[in-house]
Amino acid sequence: MKTSQLSMCARCNSRYERVCRQDVLEQADQAQVSTETHTYLEATNYDHLCPNCLLELNQLIATVTEHEHSGKDKKLEEKVHYYLENGLWVFTEFYHLQRGYCCQSGCRHCAYGYKK
Repeated sequence: MKTSQLSMCARCNSRYERVCRQDVLEQADQAQVSTETHTYLEATNYDHLCPNCLLELNQLIATVTEHEHSGKDKKLEEKVHYYLENGLWVFTEFYHLQRGYCCQSGCRHCAYGYKK
């Protein structure tokens, strides 16, 4: 019999109950997320995510795959790819997902779970 324990989500910092010894890929299998989301999760630093974050990421991955990559030669859209804060550009999680990799700079909205 599997027991459960209280864990903290690596993405939103909320507390949730998870099955002991269950990692993020096992959670993804149980949540029945897309193959694209499962592949994305394999490339992240996330160890545990709450069910809400798994579903949000699944929807975000679906949206990203529907849109063409913005790339350097494409125009970035404010409030989609970035927002301005104190005159500085802050890139969104959507932008990081479209970029397709983690730069390991400790970005505020890192989509790959990297923390300095």
